[in-house]
Amino acid sequence: MRKISWLQQLGSQIALGVVGFFVILPIWGVLRLAFDGSLHGRPTAFRLIPKAWSFEAFLKVLDKPYQSVDFLVLLKNSLVVSLGAALIAILLGVSLAYAFARFRFPGRKAGLFGLLLTAVLPPVAFMTPLYIILGLMQIRNTLSALVIVYAAFAMPFCIWNMRAAFQSIPREMEEAAFLDGAGDFTSFFLITLPLALPSIAVAGLIAFLMAYSEFALGWLFVDRADNVTLAMSVYAIVQSGSAQPWSYLGSLALIMSVPVVIVFLLLQRTLLDRMMFGEIS
Repeated sequence: MRKISWLQQLGSQIALGVVGFFVILPIWGVLRLAFDGSLHGRPTAFRLIPKAWSFEAFLKVLDKPYQSVDFLVLLKNSLVVSLGAALIAILLGVSLAYAFARFRFPGRKAGLFGLLLTAVLPPVAFMTPLYIILGLMQIRNTLSALVIVYAAFAMPFCIWNMRAAFQSIPREMEEAAFLDGAGDFTSFFLITLPLALPSIAVAGLIAFLMAYSEFALGWLFVDRADNVTLAMSVYAIVQSGSAQPWSYLGSLALIMSVPVVIVFLLLQRTLLDRMMFGEIS
């Protein structure tokens, strides 16, 4: 191991401390908002410590965080939309990912680049066509519309991630199954798919989190309070300005982040190992 001087060590520690400060400060800001019972609207002064400690905001958002809609209704909407989007992205993406990983066909590279381009384009670029298409289908103002929209945005990532998982599985295992008399579907469902399940699960988890935390697009497809999600209710508090205490914003953001933080703490090693995209070949 290469030794470094105390000056290099000091510089590294200072740099890491600065980075850590900018990471922790927003988190502490949300915590301060959540427990500050003195807020009656938007905070007007910077404080590191709440002026008056209170749990009232948590009790409020666990009751009716958005207008007169119950917290459980908002939670149900978030789970339905997020789980539905993740499920659709995985079910529709797994066959396409396998085809891109195992077969050579005309337009294959163009299709991969098209998926990659879709993944990097801002969602606002698709708002108008989605609005028109879902309006023609007469489902624009329903939770089904949110499921379709979020699944469409999550699918490119899922396909790239699952394609890399299928590429990492040796072809020889499938060829051995063919020699034993297995067909294409049998080989896929009994050999390839079980080996790729960890990466598929991670892709599904990321798709779930993308839908769980999205709020900007949702307002375009929702016009009823009982179809609002938790992420959208957080944004609604921000947009209300000083109409509501921002302690509601901090407490709701904390409550929303708890399951996400727990999942990442439990699966952080798996997430880092499995988030691979492979190469275009």
